[in-house]
Amino acid sequence: MHGRAILWGLLAGVVLFGAVQASDDLPSATLPVTGFDAKPLAGLAGAIARGEYPDTTSVLIVKDGTLVYEKYFGNGSIGHLNNTRSATKFLTTLALGAAIGEGAIPSEHALAFPYLTDLKPFQNDTPEKEAITLQDMLTMSSALSCDDNDDKNPGREDVMHEQQNWTRWAVDLPTMPQYARDVTGLGPWRYCTTNAFLVGQIVQRATGIPIDRFTENKILRPLGIEKDNWSYSPAKEAMTGGGLELRSRDLAKIAWMVVNDGRWHNRQIVPKSWIDAALTIRRSSRADQNYGYFDFEQNYAMACGPHAIWYMAGTGGSQILMLRDLHAAIVVTREAYKLHGTSFQTVDLLEKYVLPSLRCSAT
Repeated sequence: MHGRAILWGLLAGVVLFGAVQASDDLPSATLPVTGFDAKPLAGLAGAIARGEYPDTTSVLIVKDGTLVYEKYFGNGSIGHLNNTRSATKFLTTLALGAAIGEGAIPSEHALAFPYLTDLKPFQNDTPEKEAITLQDMLTMSSALSCDDNDDKNPGREDVMHEQQNWTRWAVDLPTMPQYARDVTGLGPWRYCTTNAFLVGQIVQRATGIPIDRFTENKILRPLGIEKDNWSYSPAKEAMTGGGLELRSRDLAKIAWMVVNDGRWHNRQIVPKSWIDAALTIRRSSRADQNYGYFDFEQNYAMACGPHAIWYMAGTGGSQILMLRDLHAAIVVTREAYKLHGTSFQTVDLLEKYVLPSLRCSAT
């Protein structure tokens, strides 16, 4: 198959097999790949056309480092920069891992607020605030009074966006009344974008490099990702709590790098030990869902039964799955921002059409 034909196949969403080097250094397929079967995917386009999964823009599958399936819908295209909302919180986890790997920060157990002393004195300063660690923030269990799912909470993300200087506002937040840690050493789980934003600001201060540039230099550019679009506060603070716009292929690269123990080709992007730590259950985010370091874990139905999978998720229905045990990564991007229940729709899409294409073992 000639290069132009390969490109046309990708644009048309044709399933490809094997190993031909794509122009952006993500191998795509021309021959059968062990452990992948395209047949279950045959009905996906029809289901999306019928409106079963509104505003789906792309579905990609990487198996053993090879792009074996790539299809775009609606606003999606190879060059489209997806706003996957909170799914990109996990990029902040990776950036912190890179900072720890090079010694700028000793570990996630380091106290958080000593890195923010340029903003002292803090309002609402309490012993609980001074005791907050980076791990508390990564696991959404810090003492900050912050809950994006509570419309009356003072620390929710919508209030942050109204501020001129987000860091100033964030460090001045009150702490939770009667905050207490359990036997694991962590507090109660509450979804709080402010935690992810502050981690970015801490990495910026620890490394002396703006967090958007640091993330690009340490994570994105080594993966060959040249196009990205950040959002900023009025004070030009980069938003590390989500909203970073990336192509679907680039999301697939990030997910595959994680599956591959932090390596991209022959380069270690993030220490394997950090990937292991990030993909470890730390909290329960709901009865059927767990949380690590700005990422989720839950069971998805597969042919062999329930299968625990780590994933990044964002408002609108986007999910990026990292299946280390199956040597696979999956990207689903959606833009159904005004609809409810989109995460459950995406799980349905994955369980009916995408996950059946993968064997329940790595080979």
